[in-house]
Amino acid sequence: MSDLFNVVILGSGCAGNTAAIYAARANLKPLVLEGHEPGGQLSITTEVENFPGFPEGILGPGLVQNMKQQAERFGATFRHGRAVHSDLSNRPFTLELEDGEKIQTLTLIIATGASARWLNLPNEQKLIGHGVSSCATCDGFFFRGKKIMVIGGGDSAMEEANFLSRFGSEVTVVHRSETFRASKIMLDRARKNQKIQFLPNTVVKDVYDVTKGEVTGVQLHNVLTKEIYDREVDGFFVAIGHIPNTKAFAGQLDLDPDGYIITHGGARTNISGVFHAGDVQDRIYRQAITASGAGCMAAIEAERFLEAEGH
Repeated sequence: MSDLFNVVILGSGCAGNTAAIYAARANLKPLVLEGHEPGGQLSITTEVENFPGFPEGILGPGLVQNMKQQAERFGATFRHGRAVHSDLSNRPFTLELEDGEKIQTLTLIIATGASARWLNLPNEQKLIGHGVSSCATCDGFFFRGKKIMVIGGGDSAMEEANFLSRFGSEVTVVHRSETFRASKIMLDRARKNQKIQFLPNTVVKDVYDVTKGEVTGVQLHNVLTKEIYDREVDGFFVAIGHIPNTKAFAGQLDLDPDGYIITHGGARTNISGVFHAGDVQDRIYRQAITASGAGCMAAIEAERFLEAEGH
């Protein structure tokens, strides 16, 4: 068993890194486990133009790297790895890492995020940040006057399509079925939007770039007629949901049916000494700035919790 930590932070996106800055400044010497995707979703984002303080924008990887260096300056320790099992039944809490190592901590901040569901198309991953996105609020601005496609049939897809219609010259919603899962009010709102058209009974075979390293089109398959055809698009938004990274805490933390952590006020979970931050609990906003704010809250809660115990 390794040393006992005051605070262990799981995740190194905006939430985890901000928590690390605050915990380190409180002299808690936090350990940050960077997770399976160091830097979180910003590590696969190109330009970030809506984070305060950067009037010219900043690259996503650069933003989280700056945060990491800031936390390290105050004494935070970062290491690769992620927790695959946890025992939160007793304090100190025990975490088991992928390599079998176990670490103990007096408090735990879970900032493991939520991973976007993707379609697993041949060219999808290499074009993320180059026309492929899972966040209209983050990236819609870059598609002014462009042709945009949204994949999905639920409320999130309708919401994304309506939002993107502010920017794109046209928005096409592609769904594999004739029936949409979206609520009536959200579907009606999208159908009344003159910029939005629908392609039901259609699946995407691939998204591709021809010459410029950016999305230029997609290959579609009509499941009724069996027709396979190409269509020009500039922006490709996948809106089929997210998967919160909470598997290691199932059966211990209160989770909603989709696996998101249920808050018990502030940044607290149902287990005293365990706190949440960012997209692992936030299924609504999912922004870099809200994740950072949540990381701040979690670190302050952890500091006050330890202080109350005399640490």
